[in-house]
Amino acid sequence: MTTTKTDPLQTQYLTFVVGEEEYGVRILRAKEIIEYGVVTTIPNAPPFIRGVINLRGSVVPVVDLAVKFGGAGSVPTKRSCVVVVEVERDGQQTVMGIVADRVTQVAELPDDAIEPAPSFGTGVRTDWLLGLGRTDRRFILLLNTDRVLTDLDIGPLEVAAA
Repeated sequence: MTTTKTDPLQTQYLTFVVGEEEYGVRILRAKEIIEYGVVTTIPNAPPFIRGVINLRGSVVPVVDLAVKFGGAGSVPTKRSCVVVVEVERDGQQTVMGIVADRVTQVAELPDDAIEPAPSFGTGVRTDWLLGLGRTDRRFILLLNTDRVLTDLDIGPLEVAAA
């Protein structure tokens, strides 16, 4: 009998807190975590774009998920950071940042620990989620970074035209 082992990197998620919720991104998409510092505001950008940062000479847009999901903006603290992730937009790989109140852990979530995203109660559009990661004591909202971070024109309560 042959058993195939799943690559642990395929089932690991970097988890972080924004407001009262814990979110996760696939560990293979998370590039680094940096201290929250100077973010340059961009005029006429959508309200959930906090601005841009200079990351080793590259311009990286920073998204405030609290605003994107319809709440008040995150207030930076000593524990605030920017989770830098790689996303695919229009067939191209790009790097973006997510404002996080704090990073919590790297969670091991095999496929059987991930539930489909419910159509109610999360405060997040279901197409922005990969699912709900079930741990011993709570659920983690697993973000589809390609969708939530590149969907720049649609807010939390608007629906795309059919």
